[in-house]
Amino acid sequence: MTTSAPQVTPTAVLAADAPFDIIEPLAQTSPVVFASPHSGHNYPASFVAASQLDPVALRRSEDAFIDELYEQAPHFGAPLIRAHFPRAYTDPNREPWELDPDMFSDDLPSWVNTTSPRVRAGLGTIAKVVTDGAEIYAGKLTFEDAQNRVEQCYKPYHAALIDLLNRTQQKFGTYLLIDCHSMPSIGGPMDRDPGNNRVDMVLGDANGTACSQRITNLVHQVLRDMGYRVVLNSPYAGGFTTRNYGKPHENVHALQIEVNRALYMDEQTITRSDGFSQLSQNLGHMIETLTSIDISLLKR
Repeated sequence: MTTSAPQVTPTAVLAADAPFDIIEPLAQTSPVVFASPHSGHNYPASFVAASQLDPVALRRSEDAFIDELYEQAPHFGAPLIRAHFPRAYTDPNREPWELDPDMFSDDLPSWVNTTSPRVRAGLGTIAKVVTDGAEIYAGKLTFEDAQNRVEQCYKPYHAALIDLLNRTQQKFGTYLLIDCHSMPSIGGPMDRDPGNNRVDMVLGDANGTACSQRITNLVHQVLRDMGYRVVLNSPYAGGFTTRNYGKPHENVHALQIEVNRALYMDEQTITRSDGFSQLSQNLGHMIETLTSIDISLLKR
């Protein structure tokens, strides 16, 4: 695989505190769009001050370095959008208003979703806990806090993602969204597999409703051929992004890919490990395969 620098250009000059950025190829030659919603690590000072956790513990929910592992996508003609804000601050892979009323000092509007499984697990749009189950906040938030985060982070990210997907569909008549994530190597207390050692990769297609089985099978086979242990939809079948943007009956697809963090990082110190380079090379092969896909496979 070539190691030359990606031929890319930013869509715009963004402020350092912008909620996201997009790296686009000089020409988009593929109907594939890559998204990294959980790799952001710009932690607002006010958020850190309101937390009872130390900075490293706060990062336990972060899909650290995933944006770097996929940043070669534009070299193969596919754009990459990546959130800058951390998941522990605002989670764009949720509905916009999945909130736990116990976290707030004031009453929430009646239209807020307070009973979803994500909320019950402490992992709503504004998370109550980090991945290992530790509570984030020392005190209560206000609903205005949640509103500000949704308006400043969540909505701009999804507006940009929707624009990317719409432009891709207009150009190719279809799209394939790859939602890029990482997972702890051992299931945590908030997960469906607490204490279990995990496989290398989990593919989530919302149990076959968000992505064509042909595409899911292709990714599965490519990863297995490289020696990875891969399972489908367990313990992660895909979040809001996968379910919301993947509609195979309309010729648009979304597939979530979870990578075991032990493959590429030290989970305690949140630093890259010796495995980072090999995983990057292998994901590059997967990206190259996907971006070269026959568009007819994406259409009914």
